Formats: sequence, C-alpha cells, structure tokens
Amino acid sequence: MTYPLVTVYITNYNYGHFIDQAIKSVLNQSLADFELIIIDDGSTDKSREIIEKYSNQGGINIIYQQNKGLNVTNNIAMRAAHGKYLMRLDADDYLAPSALEKMTAELESDEALGLVFPNYYYVDKDGEIIGEEKRHDFQNDVELLDQPAHGACTMIRLDFLKQVGGYNESYNCQDGYELWLKFTRHFKVSNISQNLFFYRQHGSNLTGDENKILSTRARINEDFVNEQSYDKTAIAIIPVRGGATDIAFSSLSGVNLLELKVKKVCQSKNIKRIIITSPDLGVKDLVDTLSSGDIIKFHHRKKSEARFNQNLNPTIEEIVKEESRSGLDFRVITLITVEYPFLDVYKIDDAINTMLVFGSDSIIGVRTDNSVFYQHHGDGLHPILNRDKYTKLEREALFKQVGGITSVMKDVFIEKKEMITGNVGHVMMDQLSSLGLFTKVDWQIAESLIKTKLIKLL
Repeated sequence: MTYPLVTVYITNYNYGHFIDQAIKSVLNQSLADFELIIIDDGSTDKSREIIEKYSNQGGINIIYQQNKGLNVTNNIAMRAAHGKYLMRLDADDYLAPSALEKMTAELESDEALGLVFPNYYYVDKDGEIIGEEKRHDFQNDVELLDQPAHGACTMIRLDFLKQVGGYNESYNCQDGYELWLKFTRHFKVSNISQNLFFYRQHGSNLTGDENKILSTRARINEDFVNEQSYDKTAIAIIPVRGGATDIAFSSLSGVNLLELKVKKVCQSKNIKRIIITSPDLGVKDLVDTLSSGDIIKFHHRKKSEARFNQNLNPTIEEIVKEESRSGLDFRVITLITVEYPFLDVYKIDDAINTMLVFGSDSIIGVRTDNSVFYQHHGDGLHPILNRDKYTKLEREALFKQVGGITSVMKDVFIEKKEMITGNVGHVMMDQLSSLGLFTKVDWQIAESLIKTKLIKLL
C-alpha cells in the first residue's frame, strides 16, 4: 500500500464561516502527495453542511466527534494519519499554496529534523492581511529555545511524535508548547523564513484567553521538571529599604503588603526559605510576627547597601553565604519585591521551573509591550525598531520587566555575582500580576479591583 508523504488534519469547532477556505487551501497545494483529515469536534453551526460537500472526494477522511478537546483530537489525528509527516491546520486559518512543498522539503533534507515551522501573516475575519510574524533565524541566531513554534501549521515527523508519546491529554490547550518541550529535548527543530500560512485573529481565538494559556504553560513546565527530577529548591529574598514611608509598611484594603507577599511566597512549592533583608529593625519586628520556624528569616542589611540606586548583589551574596553555612541546600535564588500585590503564587514557581526547563542561567518576569516607541533625532520624533510597521520581527520584540520576580541559578550567581546574567530567560506575566504600585493611580486601581471583587488578595 502506498502512503502519502504528509497528513494534514483540520480541527474545527463552530468555524463554519471559515472552514471552506481552510479546506480549499489544502486542496490547492503545489504538493499533491498528501491526505486530508477533517475533524469536527461537535459543531452546532453550519460546519457539517460545508464539510459534507467533500465527503466523496478521494484522499479526504472526515471524523465527527463530540467535544473531545484539542489534545485528544491531536492524538486521534496521530493514530489516523498515514503520512510520514503530520501537520495541524485550524479551521479558521489557511495555507499558502506552497506550504506543504516547502516544509516537507526541509524535513526531507535532514533525517534528524523533528519539526519545522514557518513565518506567517495575520489576517482579520475577512482575510485581509493586517500583520506579519517573522521568527528568529534558527540556523544562525537561536541558542535559547524558549520561544516555541506555533501549535498549528508546524510540520512534525510522525515517527518522532509517536516516540515521545504523542500529546498529553490532560492539557486543554497549549499543544504547541508541550510538543516544543518534548521535541527540543530529543530532536532538532528549525524554521523556514517564509510566510506559509495565514493566522486569523478574531474575538473567539483560543490565544485570546491569556490566563488559560499561561496557567496551562505553568502546569506543563511543572510536570516536565517533576518528570526529569530536577532539583528546584530555592530561597526567596525580599528586599525592604525601610523607613516610615516604605511601601512594605503600607496596607492595601487593610492588608499589610509585606505580610501579603510573605504569605504568598509561603505557598510556593519550590521556596524553602524566605529571607527579608532590610537595615530597618522595624521590619525585623514585623517579620518576627510572621515567622514560622526557620522558614522566614530576617537579614540585617547594611545601611550603605540600602541606599537608592545601590546594587543589591553584595547583599544577596552575603545572604547566600550565610544560608549555605547554615547547611541549607538550595539550587536557585529568587528575588521578589513587594510592589506587585496581585502576583499569582504559581508565577513564582513557574519562573523557577521555566529556567530549569530551558536551561537558562537567570530569568525575569516580563510582559510584551506592543506600543510604538519614538526617539527624538533633533529633527523630530522617529519610531524605533520600525515599530510603526505591520511586520513583527521577533528580534525586535520589546519586553517590559514586571511582576517583581528575578531568579538565577545559585552556581551562576556565585560565579558572576549578578542576578541577571548569562542566558537570560523570561516568564510571561498576566495583566494583574503586572500591576505594580508606583503611583497614586496604581493604588486607586488596585483598591477598586478589590472592592469590586474582581480580584482577591489571597
């Protein structure tokens, strides 16, 4: 029996407005050596009527099922596929005519290559191009593999996918991220610097659900670290400058901010000791009321090291030496500040886990900033990094440090004596975790969120 070179499967749930274009984009490929599987996951719109138009066409297999979810569907496609390579196409997206030809050629050129992924266009609900995503050059630029391929329109070597056990069906999204961790650990990955599919942006996109995406990624990271039995023990250092006006003595809706932060850090699965460092003995008195055994400690910081713009690294170095002398065994140092009251505790652990998953030396909490920034060149304002253009170059993406989390491997800190050093990774912060208390307006927003019960402090 002759098998096709590639299997494309289209996943659909109530995308009746778009699915016909997705199907036609596969049928109109320059590469003819493919099979198409259409999987409808219990749609209630006109999708079935459209899909049935293709039921008698050769090379097309149609599967109807009831709300099994993305990763279950991915595994169904994996088991049903006959191709050497496998690629998912979401029903609201569509392919460029040469997509299959270009991606299969890349995989055919290197038997060690596990997956390839292209650049792509953003289109609106009407198919009008509104942007362009250009990834890093994986052959020449990429050393830290912490920016995964898109889950859809990534072509996978099917044998390799089966070797890593397919998709974990306990995750309800982020199939591309889970696949990325599995493949980058075992196989080569690469990109194609051409726009080969059209990614539709509209109100019902899965990628619009930020909290769902980030919490699922955190679960994947945690499971991966646990499976590999990585040592993730850490100490947390909370710096407090001290003085009557210090934010640590302030309260939000009647809750002291330092006490709030300590209680949250205590919920961490990875943090074994919390050290609050300050030159202010009033902070020590507050810490004493929070102390539980030897989990929470006060470190008396030198006044000279607590001045504004003073580097914190000497204080951290002193704390690391003290904790090591005490016999505490830990692998990671995490610096946490009190200015971010809504930081979700899972983000603390996820920062550590993400650093271990990708093997970075240090990591910071960030949020992408899509604003257009300008510089004055004497003759007026000019946009920097071509941020006024619709093409999104990955190398020009801007990240803002937020959340008040920085972690570093202890051995790297001992060598470099810096918290942010070496290969610096990132952990994405959700919008609430990114809200810092730096202005009167910030405080007003925070109080309003609590009073309207949109957020709980603990």
